[in-house]
Amino acid sequence: MITGVHAIIFTSEPDAARAFLRDVVGLPSVDAGSGWLIFALPPAELGVHPADGENRHELYLMCDAIETTVAELRARGAEFSGGIEEAGFGRVATMLIPGGELRVYEPRHASPLGPGPAGKPVPA
Repeated sequence: MITGVHAIIFTSEPDAARAFLRDVVGLPSVDAGSGWLIFALPPAELGVHPADGENRHELYLMCDAIETTVAELRARGAEFSGGIEEAGFGRVATMLIPGGELRVYEPRHASPLGPGPAGKPVPA
């Protein structure tokens, strides 16, 4: 059985990205050896969307209240490439990380895990 998801961020600045995820985002981690940090993530979900060009994969960090989350991350030193945007599936902000970016989003949909990040119950 599948027991979880292991996501990978490829970046030209791995040490800085690891420090950012540990120190700014505050993700707990273990050292798998030689400073190679493996981060714990909260419960996850996976969506499959049609591609409008080349196939790609995206990683979003979910939150309950995006204004509060963005403000807390900014207070810890995170930078965002713009403001909070409205999207059909939720509200999204693009956070800059060393060597790339991650999207933070507050979902509007129910979670398959039960009462979810947006506090919405799973439809019956």
